[in-house]
Amino acid sequence: MKLKWLGHSAFELIRNDGLNILVDPFIQGNPSCPISINELNPDIICITHAHGDHFGDAIEIARNTNALVISNYEISQYLQKSGIRSLGINYGSEISTDHMSIRMLDARHTSSYDFEGDIKYAGNPGSFLFDFKNDIKIFHAGDTGLFSDLKFVVGEIYKPDIALLPIGNLFTMDPKEASIAAKWINPKIVIPMHYNTFPSIKQDGNYFMQLVKNENPNCKTLILKPLETYETK
Repeated sequence: MKLKWLGHSAFELIRNDGLNILVDPFIQGNPSCPISINELNPDIICITHAHGDHFGDAIEIARNTNALVISNYEISQYLQKSGIRSLGINYGSEISTDHMSIRMLDARHTSSYDFEGDIKYAGNPGSFLFDFKNDIKIFHAGDTGLFSDLKFVVGEIYKPDIALLPIGNLFTMDPKEASIAAKWINPKIVIPMHYNTFPSIKQDGNYFMQLVKNENPNCKTLILKPLETYETK
């Protein structure tokens, strides 16, 4: 199992048999992402919410690859009207595929889109739990503030091995709040995201690492650079 950071909140999750899941595909307008959308070939695209830095290039990538797009119901309806193969789910829903499952969980944020020159409601924001059976569980928090579900639902019920947490502040948790989330979730590894893409969300990953060490010494912080890959053993 390989996990590759594409900058901001975009990740590729690549199973050993080649199944490729792309999360929050903000690529072309992402100053921290050094690749083009033509270099991506996902089987599944997951979108946590409709803001442009998460919805990103989902439509064009899906058209290029015929990937199935998984999102909330409202985004899915928009995609289907655009001719995209999509599946809308909601909090607590689990989709089981061959040797894995994808579950949508809550996030505390907003969700809207302005693709057509006007801001429109796009359902509630979410997060995703990817359970690669007999291998590893990965939690992608999307954009979120600190809230109790991170402890009582994500941490105590689902127990992910890896947590991908935003630390940028302004729109999401800051490093301190994210370190508390890392304590509550108690993963083996935490990876910061949604920071340093723009000046407004500039943060020090090493500072976050120290905060996590103080809050949860058993949790390892892994700071990736765009296109760096973590491979499970």
